Amino acid sequence: MNAGADRLLEARIGDMLEKCGRGCSYAFSRFLDEHQCAEAELLCGREVGGSLKYRFFGGYEGAQRKMLCIYEEYCEDYIEEEFPLKCLTFIFRKEDRLTHRDFLGSLMGLRLKREVIGDIIIGEGIAQVFVTETAAKLIMTCVSKIGRTGVKVSDDRPFEIEVRQEFEEISTTVASLRLDCIVGAAAKLSREGSARLIRSERVSVNHFPEMSLSREIREGDVVSVRGSGRFILDKISGTTKKGRIHIILRKYK
Repeated sequence: MNAGADRLLEARIGDMLEKCGRGCSYAFSRFLDEHQCAEAELLCGREVGGSLKYRFFGGYEGAQRKMLCIYEEYCEDYIEEEFPLKCLTFIFRKEDRLTHRDFLGSLMGLRLKREVIGDIIIGEGIAQVFVTETAAKLIMTCVSKIGRTGVKVSDDRPFEIEVRQEFEEISTTVASLRLDCIVGAAAKLSREGSARLIRSERVSVNHFPEMSLSREIREGDVVSVRGSGRFILDKISGTTKKGRIHIILRKYK
């Protein structure tokens, strides 16, 4: 995400704070990606105070794309029910193997902006998609196919797909916990190759771009390498006789 987009997000949060300051009980953003959520968390931690609270919600626990709500404290007990989102359920033949890309492409083909579409979860013969209430009306009216596959769309079913994030485990050793070493191990690159990626702003840590080769990575940190995927430093488990550090990475599938 570039500096201009970050400034736009900051301005939008400023507008939400101003709206609440004018007497509104709450204000909502559209869907934010993981970097935007992390950025908004920092901004809200700094700017939101007094009787105002904030919350992120994407329709279910563990959602990646979420809306931000800034609200008055007295709304705490019911604010989650006020989020302006809908869960749309798409039913199709089990033998049709539709993907996240298929759904996103079809919805974007309606000239919907990415910010009105939340998580897209695919099951066997079923998909559930979180969208803004306005987008839901358009989708319900216009969508009968995803690609060439016929679908039935409804907005009256609860979220029911079990979300299971799958990982590939990578057990390896590194000379240190510096970012360039971790990127090299994750992406199977030389230290020089990983340094080039980091300097070219193709690596982020915990959803923020990181250009320091020497940043120390800790257990639980999420390292994203453009072109290679996203990794969690799951465990640091001692050293070898030669002094290398044994680590376990988990790569998102």
